[in-house]
Amino acid sequence: MGHNTYFLAQNQKEIGIVPPDFLNETAMNQSEWIKKDLEYNWHPYTQMKDCVNFPPILIEKARGAKLYDANGKFYYDTISSWWSNVHGHNHPRIMSAIKKQASLLDHVLFAGFTHKSAILLAEKLVSLAPEGLRKAFFSDNGSTAVETALKMSFQYWRNTGNRRKTKFICLDYGYHGDTVGAMSVSGVGLFNKVFSPLLFSAFKAPSPYCYRCPLGKTRDSCGIDCVGLLENILREKSDNIAALILEPIVMAAGGMIIYPPEYLRRAAELSRKYGIHLIVDEVATAFGRTGKMFASEHASIAPDFMCLSKGLTSGSLPLGATLVSDKIYKAFYGDYREKKAFYHGHTFTANPISCSAALESLKVFEDEDTLGKANKISALFHAGLERFRALEIVGDVRRIGLIGALEIVRDRARKKPFGFEERIGQKIYKEGLKANLILRPLGSIIYLILPLCVKKNEIEYIIDKTYSVIASIKPKVTGGVRPLCD
Repeated sequence: MGHNTYFLAQNQKEIGIVPPDFLNETAMNQSEWIKKDLEYNWHPYTQMKDCVNFPPILIEKARGAKLYDANGKFYYDTISSWWSNVHGHNHPRIMSAIKKQASLLDHVLFAGFTHKSAILLAEKLVSLAPEGLRKAFFSDNGSTAVETALKMSFQYWRNTGNRRKTKFICLDYGYHGDTVGAMSVSGVGLFNKVFSPLLFSAFKAPSPYCYRCPLGKTRDSCGIDCVGLLENILREKSDNIAALILEPIVMAAGGMIIYPPEYLRRAAELSRKYGIHLIVDEVATAFGRTGKMFASEHASIAPDFMCLSKGLTSGSLPLGATLVSDKIYKAFYGDYREKKAFYHGHTFTANPISCSAALESLKVFEDEDTLGKANKISALFHAGLERFRALEIVGDVRRIGLIGALEIVRDRARKKPFGFEERIGQKIYKEGLKANLILRPLGSIIYLILPLCVKKNEIEYIIDKTYSVIASIKPKVTGGVRPLCD
């Protein structure tokens, strides 16, 4: 099986020997497992024809910030397994909480029944959330958390006698999930364009994309004027709008666009001024990603709805939650004959095992000072990212907390992106794997979302290797395309 079975390919002193229990028979049959995978599995966001020559990697185990394949090679989980892992893989306390709950109660329907884990988790989330959010509605994932908020907002206006408010407003680079409602309030890109005939119409305001300012201004002198584009729509259409939905501070799938807290604060003010709800989609941004428990805290706003998932269980199990204000909740509270109830739910709503994992993750935040440690080490991360400005193909460097993004361009002076067919992101991704990094791109955006458990020497390794990978890329130059998602 080669020396990588016993020693990891690079940095042996740091990584050490692969545990003996890892060396099992599956490592000898990796090609057979991949063949079986491609025979039966259809992977997400993947052109399966590509897998013929570039098959998926068979992962056997994970610890901390690292994943290990069937040959013992490690990869730094530099995107936190799609932005979900917080405390590191297989955190012993979270694994113990899962095992304990599984031995007592695996699942029970959440209509007419309840359980301690859901009660304690809802209480804890409410205690941590921005002021005014008082109730938790559980679901399965980020898309369902968003769908819940959209339907609640829509029905709220019906329940309170306003049947004109049936529309939503969002940002044109926003992305809120893959279900029909969530796609409808997202920007149109590679992920959802084909489904356009299925979607309901929504108003879309230009995004606060500072590197590609919709008003052609620069950040140091703009005065957040782009918020005026949002107000222009609200001024004319607010009578028909139920809610504004946006991702606070970081627009993730749209290109890891990091925008000023002042925009978020003023958007929240506009939602109050024009009498619409504010839905913050914190699915990707909550639980320490931006240096605060919730990204909304950067602007000190009080939304009507907050959507959570991904890091809620530290990426260990699926779970979604939609937090709402008392004002929203009370609009559904009444006699049965009034038909105000929220007739919405999922089979695995508030699954006890998932709730136990989430509750323990929140305890780990407190007991291990996770945010404090992450904020201290983020200075090293940010300093390392600044090095990339020297590379000719790096047009923009964006960073907050332990999130970093590099916008790759073929003409820095004109901010011109690489062409779709050129697949510059995939080239970087393939080179990254050779260097033990997962640099899965969003079109021409190379990003890092590191687990909050990442250590100083790991950040140094990740930054150094990522720099070497991008510096080595010498792509051909072809036509350009909007950089939304590969």
